Amino acid sequence: MATTVSSAGGLLAMLNENHPQLKLHALSNLNAFVDYFWPEISTSVALIESLYEDEEFDQRQLAALVASKVFYHLGEHNDSLSYALGAGSLFDVNEDSDYVHTVLAKALDEYASHRNRAAESNDEAANVDPRLEAIVERMLEKCIVDRKCQQAIGMAIECRRLDKVAEAIVRSDNVDATLAYCSNVSHNFVSRRVYRSEVLRLLVEVYEGTPSPNYLSMCQWLMFLDKPEDVARILEKLLRSENKDDALLAFQIAFDLVENEHQAFLLNVRDRLSSPDLQPSEPAEPNTAQTGDTAAAEDVPMAEENQPLIERRVDPKEAMYAERLGKIKGILSGETSIKLTLQFLYSHNKSDLLILKTIKQSVEMRNSVCHSATIYANAIMHAGTTVDTFLRENLDWLSRATNWAKFSATAGLGVIHCGHLQQGRSLMAPYLPQGGAGGGGSPYSEGGALYALGLIHANHGEGIKQFLRDSLRSTNVEVIQHGACLGLGLAALGTADEDIYDDIKTVLYTDSAVAGEAAGIGMGLLMVGTGSEKAGEMLAYAHETQHEKIIRGLALGIALTVYGREEEADTLIEQMTRDQDPILRYGGMYALALAYRGTANNKAIRQLLHFAVSDVSDDVRRTAVLALGFVMYSEPEQMPRIVSLLSESYNPHVRYGAALAVGISCAGTGLSEAISLLEPLTSDVVDFVRQGALMAMAMVMVQISEASDSRVGTFRRQLEKIILDKHEDTMSKMGAILASGILDAGGRNVTIKLLSKSKHDKITAVVGLAVFSQFWYWYPLIYFVSLAFSPTAFIGLNYDLKVPKFDFVSHAKPSLFEYPKPTTVATTSSAVKLPTAVLSTSARAKARASKKEAEKANAEKASGAESSSATTSSDKGKSSSKGGDSMQVDTPAEKKNEPEPSFEILTNPARVVPAQEKYIKFLEESRYLPIKSSPSGFVLLKDLRPDEPEVLALTDTPSSTASTTGGSAGQQGSASAAAADEEPQPPQPFDYIA
Repeated sequence: MATTVSSAGGLLAMLNENHPQLKLHALSNLNAFVDYFWPEISTSVALIESLYEDEEFDQRQLAALVASKVFYHLGEHNDSLSYALGAGSLFDVNEDSDYVHTVLAKALDEYASHRNRAAESNDEAANVDPRLEAIVERMLEKCIVDRKCQQAIGMAIECRRLDKVAEAIVRSDNVDATLAYCSNVSHNFVSRRVYRSEVLRLLVEVYEGTPSPNYLSMCQWLMFLDKPEDVARILEKLLRSENKDDALLAFQIAFDLVENEHQAFLLNVRDRLSSPDLQPSEPAEPNTAQTGDTAAAEDVPMAEENQPLIERRVDPKEAMYAERLGKIKGILSGETSIKLTLQFLYSHNKSDLLILKTIKQSVEMRNSVCHSATIYANAIMHAGTTVDTFLRENLDWLSRATNWAKFSATAGLGVIHCGHLQQGRSLMAPYLPQGGAGGGGSPYSEGGALYALGLIHANHGEGIKQFLRDSLRSTNVEVIQHGACLGLGLAALGTADEDIYDDIKTVLYTDSAVAGEAAGIGMGLLMVGTGSEKAGEMLAYAHETQHEKIIRGLALGIALTVYGREEEADTLIEQMTRDQDPILRYGGMYALALAYRGTANNKAIRQLLHFAVSDVSDDVRRTAVLALGFVMYSEPEQMPRIVSLLSESYNPHVRYGAALAVGISCAGTGLSEAISLLEPLTSDVVDFVRQGALMAMAMVMVQISEASDSRVGTFRRQLEKIILDKHEDTMSKMGAILASGILDAGGRNVTIKLLSKSKHDKITAVVGLAVFSQFWYWYPLIYFVSLAFSPTAFIGLNYDLKVPKFDFVSHAKPSLFEYPKPTTVATTSSAVKLPTAVLSTSARAKARASKKEAEKANAEKASGAESSSATTSSDKGKSSSKGGDSMQVDTPAEKKNEPEPSFEILTNPARVVPAQEKYIKFLEESRYLPIKSSPSGFVLLKDLRPDEPEVLALTDTPSSTASTTGGSAGQQGSASAAAADEEPQPPQPFDYIA
C-alpha cells in the first residue's frame, strides 16, 4: 500500500470510535508516523493518555508508547520516561533511534540517582520503580550480549549494581583487561570512598575465581582495602612455590607495594608472613629443637657446611622458603629499595657544583636568609646522593650560620644522606646530643641532627625510633625538643604508635611555642591517615593555648590525621572551616586538601574555591588556593584552567597560592599550560609571589630537558640573573636559589612524584609537600620537599636482587632526555668574568667613571684567548650577565653536521625520566625478560640463560665519608663514571684518497 499520509487528523478521529479494533489501528499508525506529525498529535495527547489510563483497554501499552514519543518531541523527558515505562515490552531498548537513546539515558540517570540516594541514606532501594529497574537490566544485558562489557561495567558501577559488574567481567572476552578497566573506573570516577572499597572487594573476589589471578593488581587493591593478612597469604603462596618465576613475582609485588610508601601496612604484611619450619624432622638435642624464628637466618648458611647431616633433618623446601623470606622481608622493610636507590643516585650523580659556587659567591654574607637558602639548595641538589663535597669545601663559610641557621645546616645533612639507614647514626654522631647530659655542642646543631636522623629514616624508622624517643625524653631544651619531635614524626610516619604519641604530647603540654609547633606537626605525621579521635584532643588544645605557633602546628597535624579519609572527614573539616580562629580555618583548608588528595572531587574543589574568594584572612585564602594543587594532582592537565583566573587576582596571597598549586599538581610533568601560567608570575610586582612562582616553575620543570622545551633554558638563565643581581630583593632571590636546587634535585636524577605507577597516592610524597608548603612560616620545613623525590631510574633485578648489566632501547633522540650541559666550561674565564658581572651591576655613574681603568686592568691580567674574552665582556659592561652566560653555553655548534640518532641504547641501571617511559623497549634477543612490563622503577628480571655468568652493576656502595679532595675531583669522578657507560662518538665523515 503506497498511499502517502499528509495528516494525522483521520487517525486521531478514529481514537474517539468505540470499536477497539479501530483504536488499535489508529494507535499502530500513529506510532509509525509520530516522528512526522507529532505537532498535530500533541493537541490530542490527553486523549491518548486517557486510553492508557483506561484499565479495560487491552492496548494500553501501545497508547503509552505513542504518548511517550509525543512527550519526547515536546522536550518533556520526565513524562516521556514515565510513559515509556508504561509501554513495557513494546519499548525496544535495541532500537537505534534518538528517542530510544534519550529515554534510556534518562532512565539510567533516574535509576542511578535513586540507587545512590538509597545507599547514602542506608535505606534499601525498595522505592525504585520495578519497571525502571527492568529497563536498565535489559539495557545492561544488551551491552553484555553485544560484547560491550566496558559500557556495561560503567553503567553498572554508576547504578551501584555490583552483581551486574561481576556478570559483565566474567562474561567478557578478556577478563584481565576488563578487570583493569573496572579498577581504573573505580579509582577515577567513584567519588565515595566506601563504595570504591566495595567495588575493589568485588574485583578481588572475581580475581580469586579466575584460573590464573593477576596477583600484582590484586595486592594493590588489597592494600587500598587495608587487608595485610590477604596480601601476606598471597606472598607466602608464591614464595613456597617450586617455580622460580613465582618467587620473582612475589618480589615484584613487594617492590610495587613499597612504592606506595604505606609504612604501617608494609610492616603488618611483613609480620604476618609465617616463619619457615627449620626444626629437625627427627627428635634432636633439646638446644637445637628450641631454635625459633631467630635461628632461621643462621640455619640456611649451615646447610652448606654439613650437607649430609642437614639433608636428613631439614626440609629443602623450608630452606628455600627461608632464603626467599629473608629477601622479601628486606624488600618490605624498604631496606633493599633504599640501598639500591642510594647506590644509583651516588653512581649517577650529575649535580653541578659550579652553580652552587656561583650562588655562594653572589650571596652577601650579612644576608642570612640567602645564606640559609644556599645551604637548603645544596641539600636538595644532592638529596640522597651522599655527596657533601660542597659543605666540606666551605666549612669556614658554613660555620658562620648561627642559631636556627645552624639547626637547618645540620639538618641538611639528613637530606644529603637520606636513606643511609645503616650509617645514618654514625654520620650524625658528631652533632647528636651526647649521653643525655646535653653537654658540649650547640643545642641548635643537636636539634638539627635529630631532625636529620628523621629525614634519613623517613618512613623507615624501625631502627632509630627508640633513640629519638630517648633523646626527646632526656632534654628540656626546646630547640632539641623541636628537632626530636620532627624526627620522630618522620621516622614513625603513619604508624600510630601510642607510646610515641604520648611522648610528643608531653612536649606539647609544656606549652613552649617552639617545641609545641613541632609537636603538633609530629603528632600529625605519626597519626597520618588514621582518622583517629586524637584529632579532637588536638583541636581542644589548639583552642586552649595562646601561642600562634602551637595552634598552627596543631592545625596542620589535625589535617594530616584525616589524610585520605574523604567523606569520613567532613564533620571535622566543617568544624575547622567554621572556626573563628583564622589559623584553624587555615588548618581546615589543609584537612580538605589531604582528605580528598588526588580525587579531583567536585565538592572539595567547590569548597576550596569558595574560601579562596570569600574568607577574610589572607592566610586562609592563600592556603585554599594552594590546597587545590593537592586535590587535583591526579589530573594535572585540568589544574591551570581551574586557577587561571585566580592567578590574575588583585590579592598577592591568592596569586602566590595559585602558583604553588600549579607547582604541586603539575610537578615533574613539564606541562606547557602550567609553564605559560607561571611565566608572568615570575616577574610579578610582589616579591613573595615571584618567590612562589620561581619555586613552582622549578617543580614543574624538574627533569625536563631544554631540547623538549626551550623555556627550560630561558628559566635557568633567569634564575642566574636573579641570583647575580645585587638589587634583587631577598624574597625572590631566596626563591631563585631554592628553585636552582629543586631543578637539579638529587644529582639531576629525581623527580617529584605524588602518584605511584599503579596510580595510588604516595603517602610520604604528599605529606612531604604538604609540610614543605609551611616554609612560609618556618624555613627548616623546606627539607620536607625531599620526601616527594622519586628516583627516575630503571633498575632491573635478578633472582638474587642484584643488578645485572644488560641493554635496552629508548626509541627517542638522546638530546630529548639528556642531562643539562654542565656549566664547567666557564671555569677558565670565571676568574675574569665574575668581577665584570659585579661591575656591570654597580651604579651607572661609577661604571662610566671607572670604565677605562677596568679595561686596562683586564688587559694586563689576561692574555691570548682569555684577553679577547675579557675585552668583549668589558665592552658589554652595561649588558647583564645573562648575555655573557648564553655565549659560553653555545659550544655544541660544531656537532651540527652529523645527524642525531633516533634511538639510544641504555644499560641497566639507567636514568629514565617520566616523559621517556613511553619510548622504552626491551631488545628481542635480550638475555633478561621482565616479570612485569614496566619502563621504570624496580623490575624483576627472568634470566633466559641462567647457565652463563652474569656481569653485575651497582656493586659500589657509597662510603660514609665523601672525598674531601674538592669539587673538581667530585665532578671528575662522576664524569669518569659516565664516560665508562658511554660509547665513544663515531668519527667525522671524511673522503678516502688512495
